[in-house]
Amino acid sequence: MKNILDAIMAGDTPGEEFASIAIPESYRGVTVHKDEVDMFEGLATRDKDPRRSLHVDDVPVPELAPGEALVAVMASSINYNTVWTSIFEPVSTFGFLERYGRVSEYTKRHDLPYHVVGSDLAGVVLRTGPGVNAWKAGQEVVAHCLSVELESPDGHDDTMMDPQQRIWGFETNFGGLAELAVVKANQLMPKPDHLSWEEAASPGLVNSTAYRQLVSKNGAAMKQGDTVLIWGASGGLGSYATQFALNGGAIPVCVVSSPEKAEIVRSMGAELVIDRSAEGYRFWKDEHEQDPREWKRFGAKIRELTGGDDPDIVFEHPGRETFGASVYVARKGGTIITCASTSGYMHQYDNRYLWMNLKNIKSSHFANYREAWEANRLVDKGMIHPTVSKVYGMDEVGQAALDVHRNAHQGKVGVLCLAPEEGLGVRDQEKRARHEAEINRFRGV
Repeated sequence: MKNILDAIMAGDTPGEEFASIAIPESYRGVTVHKDEVDMFEGLATRDKDPRRSLHVDDVPVPELAPGEALVAVMASSINYNTVWTSIFEPVSTFGFLERYGRVSEYTKRHDLPYHVVGSDLAGVVLRTGPGVNAWKAGQEVVAHCLSVELESPDGHDDTMMDPQQRIWGFETNFGGLAELAVVKANQLMPKPDHLSWEEAASPGLVNSTAYRQLVSKNGAAMKQGDTVLIWGASGGLGSYATQFALNGGAIPVCVVSSPEKAEIVRSMGAELVIDRSAEGYRFWKDEHEQDPREWKRFGAKIRELTGGDDPDIVFEHPGRETFGASVYVARKGGTIITCASTSGYMHQYDNRYLWMNLKNIKSSHFANYREAWEANRLVDKGMIHPTVSKVYGMDEVGQAALDVHRNAHQGKVGVLCLAPEEGLGVRDQEKRARHEAEINRFRGV
């Protein structure tokens, strides 16, 4: 592994030299173990601790299948799907691996008693399997997390509709929180050359998800002048939605949970901000009953900020806790675009406010390759920026996941894998200098 790292750190190693570097027999990866899936049985979700279930193990390097690439991972990041994996909710990911293992002789490799997790990476291509022509050893890359087989006609208009669509590192093995990772070659995209490894690794999943959910014709198809209510606007997903709204001429109404988070979104350019904690909204009277009076109070606050406008689009991802309010406050004919459900996936809402006001609930899930490519292109152009607030080493990934689980973070939490320290991998300093303030906006917050 040292020879691989030395070649990457040199910064100008020819591709043929990368292709000749010996690949080790094993590598360090962050894993969950199949024999521990019941370890949190009987505990409430909030009490399940990823530090107990996430391990750093030496695991064998798998053989490459046709169409795949082996990547040396310099940095990765924490997404909520790693939290779900680590607490074995809503289901154990080993069921995903078992089902994927039945697809073909090649996919059998994924069905193992351990799961190497992680759905983001920035690194360098080391090897490619048969049939890969677009990518070569030595190229610096990031990866999106869409894994598809594309053997069905259903996926050829929108690859997210492929019946064998999966999220890499969550529903497949050999993910990005590791020294090496295996991806399909059509997951690879060029690394933005003005970003460090940890900055380049962090947008992948959330940036692509927000792009499809808010901007794409497959999502809410946001247009100039739309009022967009964004829950968790300073978080991993919401921080990109806020940028897309501002970048696309929409009017974001940013919902946050503290004065510090309110200050972050204002620094991004958002003017309309609601601090849920300061306003004291309680959308649920108890575990079983919501409080429509709080929906109305929340809607009145939105109209106060917007000059009387209700949201054209509600960017929904908390799920159970907020969904009733989201349906209520959307304007007549408006759209509630939903993914993730980090506060619970059993949603409840009053259908009168949906049905009689001709509102739309639309689902969104990650992004197809084109959407992910466009989202990464905007990062490369300096129009959308990473939102890294804190970076951990791979041995501290349990704590990093706990931070995300408890919402004790801002933006994205990065993880160094092979990279020995932060700040490495910047290839275009002049370009970086033009965007330095935006790139570092979330740092240390």
